[in-house]
Amino acid sequence: MGHFSVALFGYMPSEITKQAVLSILEAIKEAQGEVCIEKNFLTALGTISQGIKTFEQAKDLSPKTSLFVSFGGDGTMLKAITYIKDSGIPIVGVNTGRLGFLSTIDVAQVQKVIKDFVAGAYTIEERSLVAISSSPPIAEFEEISVALNEITVSRKDTTAMITVATYLDGEYLTSYWADGLIIATPTGSTGYSLSCGGPVMAPGTNSLILTPIAPHNLNARPLIIADHTEIRLRVSGREPQHLVSLDSRIASLENGRELIIKKAPYSLRMVAYTSESFLKTLRNKLLWGADKRN
Repeated sequence: MGHFSVALFGYMPSEITKQAVLSILEAIKEAQGEVCIEKNFLTALGTISQGIKTFEQAKDLSPKTSLFVSFGGDGTMLKAITYIKDSGIPIVGVNTGRLGFLSTIDVAQVQKVIKDFVAGAYTIEERSLVAISSSPPIAEFEEISVALNEITVSRKDTTAMITVATYLDGEYLTSYWADGLIIATPTGSTGYSLSCGGPVMAPGTNSLILTPIAPHNLNARPLIIADHTEIRLRVSGREPQHLVSLDSRIASLENGRELIIKKAPYSLRMVAYTSESFLKTLRNKLLWGADKRN
């Protein structure tokens, strides 16, 4: 495969993670690739030899990076998109804890990640992202205003619910009286939205899901819409502020502010290995295979 370079990222590494990183470094060296490790992650790994290139921000990553590897769970993958942004660098998640929907590669197979990648034994799945905009811009999301799983508006520090007036392509849909509203991508359909009664959607479905959180109007049901729809929200309630979160990043906003949510102009390129499919993960994670009739 000629010249290639790999970026590595993770959080507080366990012993398992340290071993996995050593293992992947070995595979990269064997394939004559270059490596670059996120600075805090390298420091936390401790014992790994010095002289390795590091990156701290998205701008430190070369757009020529062949592969971005995230060590941890799904949360780590969500953080990783803040480095990748719109660079188009393919990402793969090595799962160092419980089974994830995004980080699907088992630690034991970590060398395979590099070997299969070099051999071209993988496909790229384009995962759509959702973006938020508002005027003036939301300071907390100025750096990156997209989410891979979901954008959520929710109540803040209170038991009082909020009202979320919702418009689709300029036409009024409804006002959700609820603890909040989730706008999820197909990738995010197996996350928070699922816990709130939303449907599971296969990746690549060109849709977004609107899932109310604990709605007071009981007839409010999750709604699937085409992902080219522009969603406008306006929150009102007893408290002066509400929360908006993009995956795990959060901001506190004044009520009455117009929020515009739509599919981002670029997608995240996830590396899929033939051995680890979405349906296989679904069976394992939701225990569908555990049904005695299967």
